[in-house]
Amino acid sequence: MTTTADQSRTHGYDDLPRLMSLMTGDEKHGPAATSTLDVLWVLYDRVLRVTPGSRDDPGRDRFLLSKGHGPMAYYAVLAAKGFLPVAWLPGFGTYDSPLGHHPDRVLVAGAEIGSGSLGHGLPIAVGTALGLRAQGRTGPAVWVLTGDAELDEGSNHEAIAFAGPAGLDRLHTVVIDNASASHARPGGIAARFEAAGWSAVTVDGHDHRALYAAFTAPHPGRPHVVVARVEPKNA
Repeated sequence: MTTTADQSRTHGYDDLPRLMSLMTGDEKHGPAATSTLDVLWVLYDRVLRVTPGSRDDPGRDRFLLSKGHGPMAYYAVLAAKGFLPVAWLPGFGTYDSPLGHHPDRVLVAGAEIGSGSLGHGLPIAVGTALGLRAQGRTGPAVWVLTGDAELDEGSNHEAIAFAGPAGLDRLHTVVIDNASASHARPGGIAARFEAAGWSAVTVDGHDHRALYAAFTAPHPGRPHVVVARVEPKNA
């Protein structure tokens, strides 16, 4: 496990609960935050090729938080990895804090998009992957984190249907499945992506080893989705 120096100390996975506890603002989407914590940590700790020093590098990997209406875990991981000061966390959600209830790419270092409105992240990720391909940049990977309820949005259906036949193999989606979708059936998320030509893996959303294996699974010529199952939202 890697750790990052910040304010003369290091922050690892075991520090994340303490970092999240610093954010005491009026957060209406607690489960949306905690359900993403393990996925975010494995991505930033072991998978994504982006650091605070390379966040503007054209060759960096792109991570888009579509599930932006619960950003506490995202902020905690960014702080642990040195993208933003830990000292910002206690101000979460206050009037003059850069850490709003939805992340703002202009205010939060490392945030690729402003997000929180359902159904935007995956279409933007498709456009990002297309743009990188048009520029001849075959190295950067594009990752987007969505929730299962977001897949109710028609914009996501169109993005899924387009990306497979387009062969966007640098595009990766992680779906946090906490059984909150209105129009879904058990096992239907992976099948939906596979029907559109995607590579798909379903794993325990808290198992770091399984997440890493799923994130790094080869998928030549196809975009890749990892369905990360977590406890039901209303459990």
